[in-house]
Amino acid sequence: MENEMNVMSKAERERIPPHARIRNAKRGSYDREQVWAVLDKGLVAHVGFIDAGRPMVIPMIYARRGDTLYIHGASSTRIIRKVGETAPLSLTVTLIDGLVVARAAFHNSVNYRCAIVHGQARHVTDPDELDEALTLLTDHLLPGRWAESRPVSAKERKATGVLALEVEEAATKVRTGGPVDDEEDYTLPIWAGVVPVVTALGQPLDDGRLAEGAQVPPSIAASRGRFL
Repeated sequence: MENEMNVMSKAERERIPPHARIRNAKRGSYDREQVWAVLDKGLVAHVGFIDAGRPMVIPMIYARRGDTLYIHGASSTRIIRKVGETAPLSLTVTLIDGLVVARAAFHNSVNYRCAIVHGQARHVTDPDELDEALTLLTDHLLPGRWAESRPVSAKERKATGVLALEVEEAATKVRTGGPVDDEEDYTLPIWAGVVPVVTALGQPLDDGRLAEGAQVPPSIAASRGRFL
């Protein structure tokens, strides 16, 4: 199938602002469904913002509802505290699928799927949206965990800041396949290929203070199923 980047019209490509354009058209796509697939599979996003005139990038958990991404942190953290009514943010999620081992070190690479999102962030202040966002954030890591947990307290709610990132531009970059060596190197007695990288959840370890009758919850099995 021809890459979507290659079949876009010139007018469509020019619609995309320079900061959101993908340099390598062979590996890129602006298809939103591909973006959502990476975001829904990932666990941690790296979020970029400007603080005191300097670029900052921090890892954060996140969740998606349609074209809106939710991120959260303590109300006192810079990314929460420094956002005014709205602020531009960039968010990236990367899934590593394999180490690409070539005969020449120059051609070593990584198989990956990456989603890059740009948009405007706003504080979530509506109580109903805040509850929904906190539920989504919890269940993104462990599906169903919000319902298994005790209700959030007023103190915890006050200490938590949630931002909603409205997606304006989004793209994916993907690399698959084996190494691509120089033709003359294929006769060398050097191993080359792909070493798969697998994400999985291990056996749950309790904290040593379980109340009588507490069992491993269904949310852990549900989360494990995401990586099968």
